[in-house]
Amino acid sequence: MAALSEREMRVLSFERGWWRSPGAKEQEIRDALGMTATSYYQLLNDLIDRPEALVFDPALVTRLRRQRARRHRMRSAGPDRRDGTSW
Repeated sequence: MAALSEREMRVLSFERGWWRSPGAKEQEIRDALGMTATSYYQLLNDLIDRPEALVFDPALVTRLRRQRARRHRMRSAGPDRRDGTSW
């Protein structure tokens, strides 16, 4: 299992606590991490699939995986089933 890089750990730490800072998240990403929001979300999405990230912050990674799965289910459900019903 490869270790997380310093940058990867900073991204996970930022995601855990970004809401404590005032302002728009995209601007906070640029200011704190020096990357675009698109690059940040691509990296974060890849990170939450890695076992090293789960070891680094199990609660955060589990929450993000659940959110991603819920968004995927909502997109797959189609326009008339967005409320989660399956009748």
